[in-house]
Amino acid sequence: MQRSFFAVLIAALASIATLGGIAFVWAAPHPHKAASRPEGDWRILDPVVYENIAIFPVVSGSSQDTSNFLTLEEGLASGEVIVSERGAAGMVRNRDGVRTIPDYGTSASVNQLVLINRSKRPLLLLAGELVSGGKQDRIIGKDRIVPVGAEPLPLDVFCVEHGRWTGSSSQFTAAKTIVHPSVREQAAVEQKQTEVWAAVSGGTMAGASGSRSTPNAPAPRLSTSELQDAISSEAPTQSYRKIYESRRVGGSVDSFVDQVQRRFAHATSGLKGERVVGVIVAYGGEVAWSDIFASGELFHQYWSKLLRSYAVEALARPTLRETVSADDAREFLRRPNGREVQETEAGVYRWREITEGSLALIELDALQPKTMTLHRLLLHRTS
Repeated sequence: MQRSFFAVLIAALASIATLGGIAFVWAAPHPHKAASRPEGDWRILDPVVYENIAIFPVVSGSSQDTSNFLTLEEGLASGEVIVSERGAAGMVRNRDGVRTIPDYGTSASVNQLVLINRSKRPLLLLAGELVSGGKQDRIIGKDRIVPVGAEPLPLDVFCVEHGRWTGSSSQFTAAKTIVHPSVREQAAVEQKQTEVWAAVSGGTMAGASGSRSTPNAPAPRLSTSELQDAISSEAPTQSYRKIYESRRVGGSVDSFVDQVQRRFAHATSGLKGERVVGVIVAYGGEVAWSDIFASGELFHQYWSKLLRSYAVEALARPTLRETVSADDAREFLRRPNGREVQETEAGVYRWREITEGSLALIELDALQPKTMTLHRLLLHRTS
């Protein structure tokens, strides 16, 4: 009987050990989870408020290593990235010798350029980044990554200079500009050239459909008439860069940016063990936009351009000074539950868009050297 008792006891202990092992396996992280940022890994700080804009810094205690990626501004400045008009065939010298730029068609195209990445790092492109030159200024149409050693790439773009189709050179330079959210939305989400032009010359698309406009709202500081005056006097080709850097418009944008940046720097100083990786932006009490990156370093590289773009949007929207709640801002950290579309270049990147009602989420995942979400954009569509 004693031998039987010990046999039962040993069997029971073995069962417990087995169950414990199963529990450990269930509790272990999914092998793919470690590579991507889980929902809820971010924390928002109190908003930085100025006039009709509220910017919630998004901070994280963890960060991916994004030092391997080259930005468009860096690449164009160093000459490691070349952007040219389609049809501008020629020879390009790089570290490995001479390379031919193929002639994609017999003539230049409004909505397509040719890009060569000659660097030793993969190139990160964000929708809304502006390149200046060629026959007219353009903006990148979609987030993507261009790998090292890639063949010359036919690059989808949108024109942001409606009145010019001439140029002494087919080459483009970095404009150090990301267009403001109303223009970015039309390129990245709606993908309509006519609406891009409308947002450039009109300032904002918010309320354009009438469904989200506020009756009797205070007039924007940057009105359509002021934009038209700037176009007629300083930007006759309707160049985005010239309009929003003009004396009539640029001074107001610079002043607005200075005020917000001082407040933002104060609000984000003294962080311990956390870095700012993104922002959630509200206008007049309505959460409208967010940009979140895989690292604080990557966010910092884009911050000055993004802040200027948010300032332009704020100036073009009604000057409502309503306060948005932190709970409303946190909604921009959740993943929408809706229709999903994906595009993938094997071993390079994965792009996806999820739409739920008026919300649109766009995420860009790098697949090498390990999987990570480099950039996450969530916005309330204005059209």
